[in-house]
Amino acid sequence: MNNQVKKAVGLCAWGAVLIGFAAANAHCKEPPQATPVRAARYMFEQVHMGTRFRLTLYANSQRAADKAAGAAFARIAELDQRLSHYKDDSELSKLCSASGSGKWNAASDDLWLMLTRSVDLSKRSDGSFDVTVGPFVQLWRRSGRRKELPSAELLKETRTRIGYRLIELDHAKQRVRLARPDMRLDLGGIAKGYAADEALRVLREHGIRSVLLDAGGDLMAGDPPPGKKAWTVAIAAYGARDSRSTEKGKAPLLSLANAAAATSGDRFQAVEIDGKRYSHIIDPRTGLGLTTPSSVTVIAPDAVTADSLASAVSVLGPKAGIALIEATPNCAALFIRQSKTGPETFRSKLLDRWIVVR
Repeated sequence: MNNQVKKAVGLCAWGAVLIGFAAANAHCKEPPQATPVRAARYMFEQVHMGTRFRLTLYANSQRAADKAAGAAFARIAELDQRLSHYKDDSELSKLCSASGSGKWNAASDDLWLMLTRSVDLSKRSDGSFDVTVGPFVQLWRRSGRRKELPSAELLKETRTRIGYRLIELDHAKQRVRLARPDMRLDLGGIAKGYAADEALRVLREHGIRSVLLDAGGDLMAGDPPPGKKAWTVAIAAYGARDSRSTEKGKAPLLSLANAAAATSGDRFQAVEIDGKRYSHIIDPRTGLGLTTPSSVTVIAPDAVTADSLASAVSVLGPKAGIALIEATPNCAALFIRQSKTGPETFRSKLLDRWIVVR
């Protein structure tokens, strides 16, 4: 118990003694009962990491809500500055600038966690998740603008700078170096989830526990709203039907409390080249966008796990992707893939824990 908590407990104890003394000297009359303060709903939003963070919380006052939300957004902004690849002065960009130099770079706790978690998932997913994919991302964006596929020669040259094994980690000294010149790390598939987790942690430190944070489609739910068992959220997934969770024309619903959900899909982000549709989701093993429209929703105990797994499962496909989910404790997934005959649905075993039947 810290000093502040001890002090508060001490004051409460002395308060109880004084109230009891006063009551005894007032012919044992009961003191007037205070009107309980009811938590109200507050909503906030800011743009960070290239997306909109929406925060819904319950607090006992506007002042408490403003203070907690301000601290949570400040933490997200701090992570944006540290982990974003599109900011030249970010810690991540400085690391990439030193790639191939042989220089070891000290890593902050935040960057170190992102890199170690990323490398671990890369190993588990056979490279389907790989934060060294940055050069492929740049190449593919240019291809999208020009509406032409990159040449085989250009893909081959770019591939020399891709691969999670090129991230060298010194665990003893918490430092990192990148083995090849011109490497570019992209934490877009994991950092938003981490930011959501950190925002929830900060809110809890401020006494706010009933929280739902939407980080551009990545959801992190804390305690449910007052009087409720969970937050109810919808999954947008190509309009597919699932007999146990949907009605015609309606999206599946999830029931979330102290859990996260992340969706990776290409419904609105794709490009057509030579009559073929390519997703914005890139397979790090080929350097090309995925060609089968899909939507993957992952539920996990925390947002960093849900966010990164959703990216990995999208690339792996339904069979290997669901196998990865099944091998990860307390996680579930819904994989919906378009086929010639319509949507195909693949579910992990634990999904029914969170699906709302209606």
